Amino acid sequence: MEIREMRAFVAVAEAGVLSRAARQLHVSQPALSQTITALERRLGVQLLVRTSTGVQVTDAGATLLGEARAVLARHDQAVAAMARHTTAGGGVLRVGIPLELPPELLPSALARLAGDCPDTRVQARHLSSVAQVAALRADELDVGLVRERPAGPDLDALLVVSENVGVLLAADLAEKLEGPAGVRLESLAGLDWFAFARAGSPAWYDELAATLRSHGLDVGPEVPEDQRLIVELKIPAVSSGAAYAFAPPEWPYPMPDTVRWLPLAGNPIVRRTWAVWPATSHRRDLAKFVAALEDHRRGESRA
Repeated sequence: MEIREMRAFVAVAEAGVLSRAARQLHVSQPALSQTITALERRLGVQLLVRTSTGVQVTDAGATLLGEARAVLARHDQAVAAMARHTTAGGGVLRVGIPLELPPELLPSALARLAGDCPDTRVQARHLSSVAQVAALRADELDVGLVRERPAGPDLDALLVVSENVGVLLAADLAEKLEGPAGVRLESLAGLDWFAFARAGSPAWYDELAATLRSHGLDVGPEVPEDQRLIVELKIPAVSSGAAYAFAPPEWPYPMPDTVRWLPLAGNPIVRRTWAVWPATSHRRDLAKFVAALEDHRRGESRA
């Protein structure tokens, strides 16, 4: 069995409901169900009984639950023990990354890190803000770049990016709506918002939705939580002229002539990104990485 499979089984057994366990693990419910079914098939025993109200652990499942909890606890203890050996740098720095970061942010920070801690190897994972915070607390990440600052004393945070978000529109529609200072947010009424799933970043979604509603815009139905945002789909979504999407000024994706990016008049939407890491960490390479991110922000502010 893999650690991933044991975590999945324990989550389902403890939650008692597949959908709740899927949310905790930040995976889709069908994918989680397939993982459990494959595990049962490999072991040759039934671990869970599916009912109309949830799942129940079988006798075999109860045996595995106790063993899996012990294995996971020992695994996490071993990972934490090894992390102490990388305090001065020279280990693996696991970094969580959201979509649409400013193009120069990571390259400049990683270049600084390579110079200051040449023995540190970086592993990057694209994850939502919620998934990053969960991974940090599960000791599966060393530092995350998230769109909402987490609460609690167990994580430290530093604001590293503030962006005045603009709007992507079909070129002919952009020509009609563009004013001297950009596009007025309320002029987007009647268009569909190409949104992201609230489950990935609830606080940022709620802030953005509240701003839209305050300008008379309908935010539309929520995107299903298991539907991953694919930023490349923003272009075809807005090309027809029936939808709009938000994007930062330096959107790092190719844009055809049929689509334009315009600023929003008055800059009503500001997207912030925080670096977040465990408060108990004393890793030198992590500190250097965060300091490089902060220096980049200060340099952008002076510019």
